[in-house]
Formats: sequence, structure tokens, C-alpha cells
Amino acid sequence: MDNLFFKYDNDKLSLIFKEEFTLYSISKYQILIDDINFSKLKTIIIDLSELTFIDTASAIYLINLYDQYSSQNITVTINTTNENILNTLELVKTKKQKNSLSLYNKRGNIIKYLGQKAHKYYLGFLHFLEFFGELFINLLYLLKSPKTIRYKEILFEMNESAIKAFFIIALSSFLIGVVIAYQSANQLSLYGANIFIVDMIGLSMLRELSPVITAVIIAGRSGSSYTAQIGAMKITQELDAMRTMGFDPYRFLVLPRVIALIIMMPILIFVSDIMAIFGGMIIANLDLGISFDLFLDRFSNVIEIRHFLVGIVKGPFFAILIASIAIYRGLMVKDDTQSIGYNTTKSVVESIFAVIICDAIFSIIFTNLGI
Repeated sequence: MDNLFFKYDNDKLSLIFKEEFTLYSISKYQILIDDINFSKLKTIIIDLSELTFIDTASAIYLINLYDQYSSQNITVTINTTNENILNTLELVKTKKQKNSLSLYNKRGNIIKYLGQKAHKYYLGFLHFLEFFGELFINLLYLLKSPKTIRYKEILFEMNESAIKAFFIIALSSFLIGVVIAYQSANQLSLYGANIFIVDMIGLSMLRELSPVITAVIIAGRSGSSYTAQIGAMKITQELDAMRTMGFDPYRFLVLPRVIALIIMMPILIFVSDIMAIFGGMIIANLDLGISFDLFLDRFSNVIEIRHFLVGIVKGPFFAILIASIAIYRGLMVKDDTQSIGYNTTKSVVESIFAVIICDAIFSIIFTNLGI
């Protein structure tokens, strides 16, 4: 190649660049340089004295070449008296050092990183509390002025978010009841405690599993739907249009969804209870020989109504958490479609996490109260 020359002197190599060195020459020069055996070299001189022009891409290439061979214990020098070339090389070198230092700071200062993350989550939690407070105020306003309640929208959301979820909740609860009874049947039969399968299924499903299973399904099905719907309306500026026309999005979009879920969640938990007990009853009959009459008789004797009410009471609280988090995440959507997917995912994860935390708090409280 006419513009690159090699000059050997024992263990010293001179790379002589001439005329112009631009982005389009890099690949050709690299092929020639790759053929050189650098293992026996102690000194490399990058001679740019006959070079007339250099762009930033080729300057980056030369600086990387300098760093690469310097790291191999080879003495590397760059020779040039051209002021423009020197300034370009110095600019690239300085910028590279700043980027390396910035990357080091980001990776190395883990305390700063954790502090920033904690502060970000703290601000996000405060923002959610602000949203929750406004939601609570609007709920109080509805109680004060029942005429402003939008019954048609509430009925529509009850159908969309809950009634249409009956089948999936019933099927999931039935299968959970079947699995728990089936896994427990063998162990109970070893000790001749077949009849205690009624106690186990009744207590576990009514108090804990049915409410949590129902809440998880609703968070994944209806909660994600809330986030996507509100987020899409924000992207298309429908929320701004509503505010411009004097309509409060809280009363037209948020409250009907929250109220619908509060009303329907206890009903969904009740359906889940029935199907889970029915699933356990079938397995108890098939595996342990416990008849349906005996199962129901034992169930009515040992399972008190308070266990059923404990599960039902959790419903409205789970509903408020799921609906408020889902709608809040919908309002956090930015002006791009990727944000809808991100916030929908966050909505489901945070709702399930909040439900589990709430259930744990209820368990502690009910246990200490002896309920």
C-alpha cells in the first residue's frame, strides 16, 4: 500500500504513514499490520511526519494501536510536528481518558449507585403515596355525593375485570385444591389420618391460598389490563383531552375500576373457595375413600365461619392494592410504546409483591388476635 510503509531495524519497527489517513483506510492498514510479528519487537515508532491529514476515526485507531502495544511492554512513540494532527490525537486521547474514568466511577462506586437507587425508589414511593392520597380523597367525595357515582362504568368494569375472570379463577383454584389434596393424601394415609385432609384443605384454602391465588390472577389479568389501557390513553393524549374538557380522569377512569374490583374481589375469593374445596373433595374420595357426605360433615364441624371470613376480609384490601398500583403505573407511562410494556410488567410484579406483603401482615395480626 502506497500510504503505509514498514521500516525494520533489528528489534525496532517504524510504521510510516503518508498523505491522508481516514476512516476508509483503517481496514486496509489493519490487514497489513495483522501480518506483522510483534513478539520480537521492543520499540515501535508510529511516524506521522509525512502525514498531511487525519480524521477522528483514524486518530482513535492510532491511539488504540498505541495503547495495545504499550500494554505488551513495547515502547511506542508517535512522531509528528503537524499541529492539527497533534491536536486531533490529543483530543481523542483526552476524551478516551474521561470516558474510562466515567465508566470506572459508575462501576467502582457501588455505594453511590446503591444510594441513588434507594433515593429513586424513595421518591417513587412518595409519588405513589401522593397518588393514593388523591384516590382516597376522591373516594370520600363519592361517599359524600352518591349522585356522582358512575354506576354504568362500575358495572362495565365489574364485568370486564372480574366476571370474565370467573372461569380462570375457578379452574386454577380447582386444580390447586386437587394438587394439595393429592400430595397430602399419601402422607396422611401413612398415619391413618385420612379424615384430617378436610381440616388441612379447609384451613389452608379458606384463610390463605384462595385469597392469594385470586389476587395473583387478578393482578396478572385485570391489573395489567388497567395499566395498558390507562397507558395507551396517556400516549394518545386522551387524558389531556379529558382535562381540557373539564372531566376529572380520577372520577371517570380511576374510581370505577377501583370500586368494581373492591366489590368483586370477595365474590371471586368465594368462588375460589368453593372450587378448591370441591377439588380436594374429589381427591379425598378417590384416594382416601372419604365420601362427599363424610367430607362435608367433617368440614362443617371443624371449619369455623371465622376462617372463611378471614379470607373474604382480605379481598377489598387486595383489590385496592392491585387497582391502585395498576392505575398508577398506567399514569407513569411515557410517550412511547416500550414504556407501556415496562410499566405493565412493573404493575404485575409490584401488585403481587404488595399482595404477599399485605397477606403476611394480616396473618401476623390475625394470629396475635387469636382469630
